Amino acid sequence: MRYISTRGGMDPAPFSDTLLEGLAPDGGLTVPEDLPLVDAEQLEAWRGFAYPELAARIIGLFATDIPVQELDRMCRDAYGPEAFAHPEVVPLTPLRGGLALVGLSEGPTLAFKDIAMQFLGQALEHALARKDRTLNILGATSGDTGSAAEYALRGKDGIAVFMLSPLGRMSAFQRAQMYSLTDENIHNIVIDGVFDDCQNLVKALSADLAFKRAHHLGTVNSINLGRITAQIVYYFWAWLRATDDLPAAERAAQQVSFTVPSGNFGNILSGHFARSMGVPIRRLVLAANENNVLDEFFRTGVYRPRGAADTHATSSPSMDISKASNLERFVFDLVGRDPERLNELWRSLDADGVFDLADAQPRFLEEFGLVSGTSTHADRVLAIRSVYEENGILIDPHTADGVTVARDHVEPGVPMLVLETAKPAKFPEIVAEATGTTAQLPPHLAGLLELPQHVAEVESDADALRSFIAERALHG
Repeated sequence: MRYISTRGGMDPAPFSDTLLEGLAPDGGLTVPEDLPLVDAEQLEAWRGFAYPELAARIIGLFATDIPVQELDRMCRDAYGPEAFAHPEVVPLTPLRGGLALVGLSEGPTLAFKDIAMQFLGQALEHALARKDRTLNILGATSGDTGSAAEYALRGKDGIAVFMLSPLGRMSAFQRAQMYSLTDENIHNIVIDGVFDDCQNLVKALSADLAFKRAHHLGTVNSINLGRITAQIVYYFWAWLRATDDLPAAERAAQQVSFTVPSGNFGNILSGHFARSMGVPIRRLVLAANENNVLDEFFRTGVYRPRGAADTHATSSPSMDISKASNLERFVFDLVGRDPERLNELWRSLDADGVFDLADAQPRFLEEFGLVSGTSTHADRVLAIRSVYEENGILIDPHTADGVTVARDHVEPGVPMLVLETAKPAKFPEIVAEATGTTAQLPPHLAGLLELPQHVAEVESDADALRSFIAERALHG
């Protein structure tokens, strides 16, 4: 399996090389030359596998340059009981109304990002040891990516992490998880702006090839294909678990739908890849909050990201994103994997702040099964309250966005699986507003909010960030 760039300017490369590079050298995103296909017989053969075994098989279709035994070990370490509290790693919990929650918050930072990050930490350490290299991770977070990355990479040999976050735009718990870490290889940086400002700085330094190579920069944002690959696994897992109780003869024909709370489009892109590989997925439902640029795109075909001043601070802050990096990978498929056409669209986006694919909009549903919807603060409060009253389960505000939009797309005979985003205890204010109940933190995280915090303020300027990294980066 080899990987190419969405923008056509990269020689095909193996999986491990894409892990270390992040953005492709031409500024595009890496994608497989061809997605591997999985038939019904293979799906059924995987039904009895535990999550680490399934992960090794599916990731192995992409990471063909990693020895099978080593990949098995990496997945056992990534998804073992030391990292994930639930024995199934990703449990499914039925809700009333034809929904079920796909439990993605059992990892060390109580958020779905742990699923991909725990594997990525193992994979990066393996690739660096094989090449005798160091890597300086540059990332941006709107809430959960940063802590998941830092907990996966803290103390890893040959890796330093430089994580940008927007000033005052994360919950107190999210800040505490990141800023309380004292590991020497972890550097938290706060930017006076919104997530898109942080992301733009990451892209600017990643596109500066001389600086990138001199300081061995890589990324763990969802533009890193290793994260997308690891997230594909739980779409397979969820379909297998949702169809376990069916007669064997009926399983292959049973479709399910997924609703995915979406900010940077990486999570639902993994579902798009899983569907293209052969998982029987009927609908992929994108749930946006008030920053609903993606909902507008999937409804109209017109993509018009907003500036920082028009990006709302909401009660589902991890989705307060206007410009979704991973949309480029989907648009690449939409335009027939034609890099010239994609470059034309991105030139229009850079020049005019918009591109128009209205003519292709009917294909979103017809060909790719993609639909979308928007949820507001009032919707989130109502969803948290109703799920608690009807099922005795507390959910976080991002998952509540998913539940809100999912309810509009339930179809008879088609299970609707909502991807959980985080534990509700990370967002106590809205949970209390909705239910009058306090969501409890796990005992091992008691006192986290009282710990000293360590964070550096850096001007929202590429040169200022270059100077900060140059003084602290690992070399070798």
